[in-house]
Amino acid sequence: MSDLNDIAVFVKVAQFESFSRAAHALAMPVSTVSRKVTALEERLGVTLLHRTTRKLSLTAQGRAYFDQCSEPLNDLFDAERVLTNTQKKPEGLLKISVPVILGQEPFYEFLSSFLKTYPRIQVDLFVTNLFLDLIAENVDVAIRFGELQDSTLVAQRLGRSVRYLVATPEYLRDRLPPSRPEDLGQHQCVLLQARNNEAEWHLISGRRSIKLRVSGPVAAHDVEAVSAFTYRGHGIGFLPSTYCDAQIARGELIRLLPEWSEIFVHAVYPTRRFLPSKLQVFLDELKAWHSPLWTPLRDRTQQNSAKVNKASVRS
Repeated sequence: MSDLNDIAVFVKVAQFESFSRAAHALAMPVSTVSRKVTALEERLGVTLLHRTTRKLSLTAQGRAYFDQCSEPLNDLFDAERVLTNTQKKPEGLLKISVPVILGQEPFYEFLSSFLKTYPRIQVDLFVTNLFLDLIAENVDVAIRFGELQDSTLVAQRLGRSVRYLVATPEYLRDRLPPSRPEDLGQHQCVLLQARNNEAEWHLISGRRSIKLRVSGPVAAHDVEAVSAFTYRGHGIGFLPSTYCDAQIARGELIRLLPEWSEIFVHAVYPTRRFLPSKLQVFLDELKAWHSPLWTPLRDRTQQNSAKVNKASVRS
């Protein structure tokens, strides 16, 4: 099969009826243009151009070949131009997956403001506690709390969020409560997004962090299910505060290791190569948004810097 670049060069020469003008339009040396047309003729086994010192013209075979090639090439260039413009301009359909806890008025207000800022972007929003397969479902970006299961995804850290380690009095009745994170390995845990009923919990306390392997009798792909089995005494759950504040107040749940109560929040997407403009601007706006559900990492850095500066002033 002929080289598409050689065909494109031939079409340009035929349009201009000149090697030099085609070379100027293509930003190539004249010798390169001539060589590519010659290579195409040799590959096809026909003469496409009559060459004289005064004039360049198409042969009968060259005219027939040009007529067949020029329109498909224009269609191809148009398709490439559309894709390039789509990449550069923030427009098109953006598919977003967020957990149910985020599907509240503050996020809807953020998304509304984003759509008003970028009116050429349309949004298809999935509000679900299921960890969708972004590639299979053709989802552009997901916001995820806690440990990340799929290492093939690109992750941008957005901030930290509060999660509680909790268990029922019934579960703790004949067990010693954990006094340090490592003790969780000796307990039954109710797991989210586990594999073979094992999972990795990433716990954060200030500047300290620890990753632990935990296991348990129940694993689910939904926070609602994890909270339901935690409420029923099947083990220690790692839940958003909104899922257990009322139960703690009523004595139905006991909070454990309260100093280890933070997790990271990430925006995840399938690839960092050729990031569409619509996704890039969404990520930029998301990182700048002051969400009530997480503390931006830069805020935490600024707070730590302020503490250091105050300590320096006092000393």
